[in-house]
Amino acid sequence: MSRKSKPMRVAEALSGYLEKAGLAEKVAAATVVPDWDDRVGEQIAEVTRPLRVTDGVLWVAVRSSAWLMELKMMESEILKRLNAGRKRGRVDRIRFVQDG
Repeated sequence: MSRKSKPMRVAEALSGYLEKAGLAEKVAAATVVPDWDDRVGEQIAEVTRPLRVTDGVLWVAVRSSAWLMELKMMESEILKRLNAGRKRGRVDRIRFVQDG
């Protein structure tokens, strides 16, 4: 005899699926990409382009080698901004690469 479960919202069903599949953390980490401009500020956002998050590493394309060096020195501060208020999907490292 099958038992019907009560209806649930799509968001709840999706969240449950992501947890069971082990994808919830990866999805949470990926949200840093659309949040990038707001978290790093206009000046940095103008010269960078977030690409992806893989295994806790955020890959960011940088317009010039001078900015690349500057941002490498600012990595710990940028990580603090990106991870502020996040319980899940925290970024462990940023890998800056030359754009183009």
